[in-house]
Amino acid sequence: MILTSYQSDNGVKLGIKTDQGILDVAAAVAATGVDCPADPDAVYGQGQTALPALADLLSKADDDALYLNEADLTYAPTVPNPGKIICVGLNYAKHAAEGGMDPPENPVLFSKFNNAIAAHNEDVPIQADWKTVDYESELGVVIGKTARNVSEAEALDHVLGYCNMNDLSERHLQMLCGQWLLGKTLDKFLPVGPYVVTADEIADPQNLSIKGWMNGELRQNSSTADMIFSVAEIIAFASKVMTLSPGDIISTGTPEGVILGMDPRVWMKPGDEYVVEVEGLGKLANRMVEA
Repeated sequence: MILTSYQSDNGVKLGIKTDQGILDVAAAVAATGVDCPADPDAVYGQGQTALPALADLLSKADDDALYLNEADLTYAPTVPNPGKIICVGLNYAKHAAEGGMDPPENPVLFSKFNNAIAAHNEDVPIQADWKTVDYESELGVVIGKTARNVSEAEALDHVLGYCNMNDLSERHLQMLCGQWLLGKTLDKFLPVGPYVVTADEIADPQNLSIKGWMNGELRQNSSTADMIFSVAEIIAFASKVMTLSPGDIISTGTPEGVILGMDPRVWMKPGDEYVVEVEGLGKLANRMVEA
């Protein structure tokens, strides 16, 4: 199942991508009477338990009027209000090498806040004094079941689905204080989307191509097979120290090809666009603009 979120006059709505178009979930619930969560917060808050009802709704929503033309929609962040945002640094072997850093012994975790969430096609504001803005194509993971002290073997059973993320960074601010927070959680610095593809449709999260284009130029071209710590390892590691809940999201690190590893470094500026594509998850595009 492919979930999306979009803007409407009544706030953010939930959609399901199909060959007929985007199913308006709230309208379909009203038309069919299926007992089903009808908005993104409800679905991601319930996690995996929401999926059978959504599948039932999809099987009964046979009125073409319930389906919208995706090209006419304004996307919202696919997961509009994540409970926790956990990010992983230095998680691709070649990315660590391009930065001249040794691979970490344990996953390097840091956080972003909800102000950083942005949608597919949403502009990202850059202040005039932010001179070292960088992109990071990443595989995003949406937690679908409460996880605490789970093993690596059972970790993937707690995943609702996967999505594209762009862990944008302002490198000067990132390194300013010894912790990465300032350079990571700037407004709109974590675009997410345009879809969450449920875990049953992704056979192996460690065998996905991951790419990124800067103004049409291919900059990142790798595979999730190059991760130092797999999705399962990250979930298991994090769950040892905190409870992961439905609707939490994890951004699992970026491969080589970031500006930080280049010589010379030509940083992002207003007018630049970056496109992220993780295999099977669509494309996530965002343009930088003056704040």
